[in-house]
Amino acid sequence: MSLTRREFTRLAAMGALTAATTGAAVLGSPSAALAANTAYVFAYFTETPNRVGSNYGLHLAVSTDGLNWRPLNQNNPVVTPTAGTLGLRDPFILRKQDGTFVVLATDLNGTDFSQNNQYLHVWDSTDLRSFTGYRRIRMHGLATHTWAPTAFWVASRGQYAIVYSASNGADVFMVNYTTDFRTVTANQVYFSPGYGVLDADIVADGSTFYMYYKNLADGLTYGARSSTGAPNSYTNYTSGLRQGNAMEAPLLIRDNSGSGWRLWGDSFSPVNNDFYAWSTSTISANAWTVLNQRDYTPPLNAKHGSIVGITGAEYDGLVARWGLPAWVRLKSYNFPDRYVRHADNVGRLDAYPFDPYQDQLWRMVPGLADAAGVSFESVNYPGRYLRHSNYAIRLDASDGTATFRADATFTRVAGLANGSWSSFRSYNFPDRHLRHANYLLRIDPISTAVDREDATFRVS
Repeated sequence: MSLTRREFTRLAAMGALTAATTGAAVLGSPSAALAANTAYVFAYFTETPNRVGSNYGLHLAVSTDGLNWRPLNQNNPVVTPTAGTLGLRDPFILRKQDGTFVVLATDLNGTDFSQNNQYLHVWDSTDLRSFTGYRRIRMHGLATHTWAPTAFWVASRGQYAIVYSASNGADVFMVNYTTDFRTVTANQVYFSPGYGVLDADIVADGSTFYMYYKNLADGLTYGARSSTGAPNSYTNYTSGLRQGNAMEAPLLIRDNSGSGWRLWGDSFSPVNNDFYAWSTSTISANAWTVLNQRDYTPPLNAKHGSIVGITGAEYDGLVARWGLPAWVRLKSYNFPDRYVRHADNVGRLDAYPFDPYQDQLWRMVPGLADAAGVSFESVNYPGRYLRHSNYAIRLDASDGTATFRADATFTRVAGLANGSWSSFRSYNFPDRHLRHANYLLRIDPISTAVDREDATFRVS
């Protein structure tokens, strides 16, 4: 749920103020206004298993806790490239030293990774409500790719570094320096440890630079650090990290509270879970803790992006400009990789992602039998609602009867397994709640701890 402006002000007054941080935090002394980050914005592109939800424009989502995300603009792109391949991947947002933003992205439309491309897409933005000065900048003249940019301020040079994945006969990180993101210095090798590497994310904490990347030799994510941020100055300091079968695109972000860090990892394929996450209280230690998927909800269909801290005013401005979703998703409490969906008109719980991805999107409308309750109308089959029939949940078109209206109405209550989540009590069988059993939805009496978990959902 979103916080009000008053709540943001209260949090700031309680001391929830930190230095401005992005997917590549800057060195220096940001102004007091930029230190008041109380929310986050996530930039990404989208893909789904059968490409139904694939879109290679710039997407944005917002969060007040940095864990649970709500897409903006109905998960449609807020801007799309008009040159090059006409598509982007791997968007990266940097808050510059003057407090404005620059967006960098891979110039690649789709999944043909055999293409050579020496350019990056670039936009300027004062507040992420509009994007200006679109251009492409050429990073090198090699017959290779220019993937997954990250950028950060290097105070000792008075320049920004742009680091990206490329190949000079081996998979390495290259760097170019710039002051304006229009002209860049000649490219040079930034990191080449003797094995292939991919997808760097680099942040600075005090005087130490931290780089997380994928080791192509073993498929694991490693953290390296440097006291200067200079090319070829990094030393690994963590053991290999991975969740799931494969992972790439590490994304490092400091909590706005200033008390810790989070590391995100993108699954290798859109047919798997889209993101994994860890947390640590000390970035300098090799001490990452896996986060349960129950604790976070990535943006819908999101792939390989970046996160930047924003102020309460910026959050409010983004929501006012682009709007929050007109739909919700229902995430299972005890199977947090699964969402409520319909398939062949049956209500069920399936692992995300899947296609058609719209099967999991619901308009949560005033209850058809009682406006104090709720009903769930399908987004891709408007006029059809989740209702119970012989206690099993189906997706059916309303027949206008009182019985249908009652069958399709639920009372939203505090989650039976966790009060910060939600449960839904049947309107006309109030001794029964919506729950899953063998991944099928039904209404049942709830008595055991397992029942309570089966009947608890996150509305997001």
